[in-house]
Amino acid sequence: MARGSADNLEARVAELEGVVARLEKTVETLRAGIARKDGALIWQKDRIAEVEKALEDAGRRQKRPSAPFSKGDPKAGPGRPGRKAGEAHGRHGNRAVPAGPPDRDLVAALPESCPDCGGEVRHDRDEEQWQVEVPDPKVVTTRFTVAIGHCVGCARRLQGRHPGQVSDALGAAGVQIGPNAKAFGAWLHYGLGLSFGRVGHVLGHLGLPVSRAAICRSAARAACTDLVAVHHDLVVRANRAPMLVMDESGWRVGGEGNWLWVAANAEITLCWIGAGRGFDQASEVIDADYTGVLVRDGYVVYNHYTKATHQSCTAHVLRRCHQMEADLPAADAKVPAAAKAIIKDALAARELATPAERAAAAAECRARLDSLCARPVAHDANRRLLKHLVGPLRGRGDSRRYLLVVGVGGVP
Repeated sequence: MARGSADNLEARVAELEGVVARLEKTVETLRAGIARKDGALIWQKDRIAEVEKALEDAGRRQKRPSAPFSKGDPKAGPGRPGRKAGEAHGRHGNRAVPAGPPDRDLVAALPESCPDCGGEVRHDRDEEQWQVEVPDPKVVTTRFTVAIGHCVGCARRLQGRHPGQVSDALGAAGVQIGPNAKAFGAWLHYGLGLSFGRVGHVLGHLGLPVSRAAICRSAARAACTDLVAVHHDLVVRANRAPMLVMDESGWRVGGEGNWLWVAANAEITLCWIGAGRGFDQASEVIDADYTGVLVRDGYVVYNHYTKATHQSCTAHVLRRCHQMEADLPAADAKVPAAAKAIIKDALAARELATPAERAAAAAECRARLDSLCARPVAHDANRRLLKHLVGPLRGRGDSRRYLLVVGVGGVP
């Protein structure tokens, strides 16, 4: 009886020792987790303090009207300004000699005597210097004498029209702006982004006073008449193009929210305004069955172009990786740094000399990207980044579809 009690007691002690060992292991695991969380909290506290200081400094800078374009305090050890010495800093640029004969030939003669000592000056050789200048602007005023008559048979009023006229208006509307000035004003506004008021100032400086309303009405009239055929031609060319970059941005029409859509490549830039941001507005211009290479960001609407070859915009991803490197802890920042290095190497591979070299570099980049996307990560931002790199088509693609399409020009 005593022997059985002793055996039971030993078994119970062994069981309790096992429980204690498991509890000790659990305690150690919890302690390690607490230590990691304490480290994360300390980093987050430091990061919050850093961001608060940056926000405070930004608010303070906005209240300094005397230095609106300040770039911050000077560096403690600034480098030497200007071009760096040596041959490793890039190509030396210089303006080429103008083609064709010059419009003017001028001679810079030697002085009759030395300006320092007054001695005799002897001519050794001649050198050429070229100067390209914009001539003084001159407004050309044209008077059209318009013949007015009528038909003897039906008494219909008839009016002559010269090819240089831009309108048949007479009387109060008989003074108009010429086509070159209208085109120049439209280019200043739509090409360079100047307001209609500033366009009027520029034309006034050139000797042609014009109101902002006149430029606005001219642009609107041209958009409804002369540019309709041009827009139609751009739409046809865009849908036939082998590659397009598409994007969208918020826009205002009469104070109401709309969306500005753009499809562009190295040859054309096509813009249109849509009432929304859906696929219906995108396919109003770029057909739903577009079969070329579509360079786009991660917006899900572009996935509906099922017949296109999709290429994620590398500029978006590189900016994202750069920002993640600055925001994440050092251990987690290695993932966006590696992704950025792979993408840059893939971009550089397009410049290799032979197709074999480009194919080998592309295969290496694909292998590196596959390896990166397969590694386990703890940070949510890194998981989202790798998910984007693995499947830019939201599950219908892989990392091979993400890497650059070789031979497509204009991919950012």
